[in-house]
Amino acid sequence: MKPDRTLAAVLAEDVLVLDGGLSNQLEAQGCDLSDALWSARLLADAPEQIEAAHAAYARAGAQVLITSSYQATFEGFARRGIDRAEAARLLARSVELARAAGERSGREIWVAASVGPYGAMLADGSEYRGRYGLSTAALERFHRPRIEVLAEARPDVLALETVPDADEAEALLRAVEGCGVPVWLSYTIDGRRTRAGQDLADAFGLAAGLDQVVAVGVNCCAPADAGPAAEIAAAVTGKPVVVYPNSGERWDAEARAWRGDATFAPATTEAWRTAGARLIGGCCRVGPPAVASLAATLTS
Repeated sequence: MKPDRTLAAVLAEDVLVLDGGLSNQLEAQGCDLSDALWSARLLADAPEQIEAAHAAYARAGAQVLITSSYQATFEGFARRGIDRAEAARLLARSVELARAAGERSGREIWVAASVGPYGAMLADGSEYRGRYGLSTAALERFHRPRIEVLAEARPDVLALETVPDADEAEALLRAVEGCGVPVWLSYTIDGRRTRAGQDLADAFGLAAGLDQVVAVGVNCCAPADAGPAAEIAAAVTGKPVVVYPNSGERWDAEARAWRGDATFAPATTEAWRTAGARLIGGCCRVGPPAVASLAATLTS
């Protein structure tokens, strides 16, 4: 059900469980995501599958559902012949589907509208590199229209997520000004640096004095990098921390397959909470069973 409390109020007192990877759950449901729009294609073609994926995470114990708008952009939809009005409707639908799944759960569920990086629209892996060759002003112009539409759909928070580059983070933080919705800022990282190679303390510092930012942290990274990053985020900003790493497996772009073993272990998340994490979940390849185990660990 729609919560009566703001996310910021809850984070001041408690820890919330995030969901896991939406794409892996959609694939488990039999969906084909081999498309430049990735899961965003299903907003038009099979919205019931997206709602079912959200519902699976809600049943597993997730208290925050992240929408399917990560790769949903006006530009990406336009390449598929979808006009601007319909694209806006699909963006709003992403929030509606998560909200519907939350309300049917009968529990208090918050909805985070995903705002993915510019590189996600390119669909070429550049969200893990950053450094697109665009100015901060150009990136702000790209992000603002989508942010405005998502904000109008009234999510509980905007998730500025998988951000590889502090310059893009600056653009995103400018783009959300005045939208009327709180945000969290989450970098994808390699060790103690952004994917673009910037010092993580400096990158987190961009959000330190901004009241609109209710949490800062990392996602779509190795689980081993999450704890140290959480400590840096808390020390630099004094804000609640958001942490949702990948399973620990590695994506082989040439073979288009995942390699290695999963290292995401819910039992280790207590260290993240000690470091200041208040929003804890999983990203790529972390499914409902892992989220259920995480929820049991964090609520015990």
